[in-house]
Amino acid sequence: MSQKIVAVAGGSGSIGRSVAEAIIADGKFKVIILGRKENAELSKAIGAPIIATDYSTVDSVVRVLEDNNVHTLISGLGLGGGVPASNEIALLHAADRSTVTERFITSNWGVKYTQEHGKFLLSSAKVEVAAELQKVKNVEWTSVCNGLFLDYWGFPKIKSYLTPMTLVVDIAAKKAAIPGSGDVPVVFTYSEDIGKFTAALLTLEKWDKESYIVGDKLTWNEFLKVSEDVVGEKFDVVYDSPELLEAGGVSELPSHVPAYAFVPKEVLQGILSSIELFFYQGDFDFGSKKTLNEVFPHLKTKSVKDVIEIGWKH
Repeated sequence: MSQKIVAVAGGSGSIGRSVAEAIIADGKFKVIILGRKENAELSKAIGAPIIATDYSTVDSVVRVLEDNNVHTLISGLGLGGGVPASNEIALLHAADRSTVTERFITSNWGVKYTQEHGKFLLSSAKVEVAAELQKVKNVEWTSVCNGLFLDYWGFPKIKSYLTPMTLVVDIAAKKAAIPGSGDVPVVFTYSEDIGKFTAALLTLEKWDKESYIVGDKLTWNEFLKVSEDVVGEKFDVVYDSPELLEAGGVSELPSHVPAYAFVPKEVLQGILSSIELFFYQGDFDFGSKKTLNEVFPHLKTKSVKDVIEIGWKH
């Protein structure tokens, strides 16, 4: 019996590549990558063909899905990072219209987004897509909720295809700007672990609308303590008030400054403050939700300590 084909849109980089490589390593499905253009060298490195795909129209994506007999479409498009919601919506409706595609994983890779999150720049596209998901009729879909990418605190040494970002705890500078009291739990998951659970998710007969993964769960105060213990020094710490975050501000950390060459300070602070408000509100704490960790207990995850030690232990 031939293997079912899984297409990963945006699978040549970021979380999409981590997911694609995990599915390839698992070996239960054949993988193709949907990208802007073909790239033989990158295709060889990933271990899957890259199919040039125009995301601007539903019809063009349907053709790619049907020409390649795609059973499951996974989106790794960078929603909130400059990729418009319209591209993701085209993928969704193409999967729904395709005569061969039965399943779709949306480009969430975070938390369950609600209308309340729609007012923030970082999450507005994901909220728009979440609303559009309710309109599909034929394709089964799920949204992977993995909390915050843990990779950010394993740089520069950890294997990751994500773009580095400094958030709350600046290990390089030994400083931290913690949202609120720092006592609200936050879920953190490493991208390779997300890939492994997503590969396992493909084998389930039925999907829930949200598929939760918990790599580790700590408060920011606990996260800070782990960082200090690994580095062997106390950090300079400030606590950002909810009022500051709601006004679109955060305390500047030294590692933010180089990013201003790519993202203006005001824009970056607005993005960071919205994420940190989500922390303060408890949006990154999944509580007692059923998790894929329970469904696949043989899959182990890296802890916060594991990842920080990879990046920073001498």
